[in-house]
Amino acid sequence: MQVDVLAADDLKKTAPVFGQLSFDNHEQVVFCNDKDTGLKAIIGIHNTVLGPALGGTRMWNYNSEWDALNDALRLSRGMTFKSAITGLNLGGGKAVIIGDAKTQKTPELMRKFGEFVHSLSGKYITAEDVGMDTEDMDIVREVTPYVTGISESKGGAGNPSPITAYGVFMGMKAAAKHKFGSDDLDGRKILVQGIGHVGEALVEHLTNEGAIVFISDINPTRLEEVSSKYGVTIYTEDPYDAEVDIYAPCALGATINNETIHRIKAKVIAGAANNQLQDENAHGLLLQERGIVYAPDFLINAGGIINVYAELEGYGKQEIIRKTENIYNTTLEILKTAQAQSITTHHAALKIAQQRIDDRKRENLN
Repeated sequence: MQVDVLAADDLKKTAPVFGQLSFDNHEQVVFCNDKDTGLKAIIGIHNTVLGPALGGTRMWNYNSEWDALNDALRLSRGMTFKSAITGLNLGGGKAVIIGDAKTQKTPELMRKFGEFVHSLSGKYITAEDVGMDTEDMDIVREVTPYVTGISESKGGAGNPSPITAYGVFMGMKAAAKHKFGSDDLDGRKILVQGIGHVGEALVEHLTNEGAIVFISDINPTRLEEVSSKYGVTIYTEDPYDAEVDIYAPCALGATINNETIHRIKAKVIAGAANNQLQDENAHGLLLQERGIVYAPDFLINAGGIINVYAELEGYGKQEIIRKTENIYNTTLEILKTAQAQSITTHHAALKIAQQRIDDRKRENLN
């Protein structure tokens, strides 16, 4: 009897959603299409035990629809744990729009996307992410109340990027204290990979503290702008080979993978990018074995969601800053727990987040 063996790509096509490696018991995946505006979007809702799923919308020119789906699944799952570990009463969701944000994004497209968000009746609340800005969220707000990160002039908390960067800065300082015995970054060599809104704001914090900062990005114009503005050095070689104390990935995810992990010379990894570990288990363990302190991304980049959550709860800037500064304490707690239990820092963070979700689920059943 002849047995046909399916190739990996063919297997994907036989199970396009539930068979994805990134599918993790997501509650709902919504595919949005509109011929008139050219909208092609995917909304991933991972878990709503703690509250409505909140997470930003990313517009990116993906290589394939499979890549877009994988991103939506991975990012929405990450948002579940980000909210849980930060103590927010929110679930995890994320949306991706397939296309070039510079050439294909229009007000009509954003309004149509907002209509799809509205059709979910508040189960998913959107916000900005890569390829999006506050003005885009203002447009979405025209057709649905289920959006955060709108302009301060319209009653929102504004651009979350500076708060996200501040949280990463707090988490980085905690990781430095754990590894080096001091959270003072003065004189520390730090490579920031990706200098978008969050990356640039992080560079500002680091230079203000006296760190020796190197920057890396695929956009040479941005490199020159940020280098000139803050007096930092453009790193022209492969960033994974850099002789630095701290590596801060602030671009897209999965930069810590089979090809890069053995080349990284930094003793601490603390950055803003989501899903930095291509394989959470294998690469988390390899970092642990190499003695590299990894500050879990979904914890230290939670400043953004703290900022937009303020719009739902009605607290002001002072409380936003207080909650974001507490990332320092939570990061230290997780790093100490991981060391004491001989588990990876990523695993330690996931355990704490999952415990909060499980506790709430039991409460809901009683």
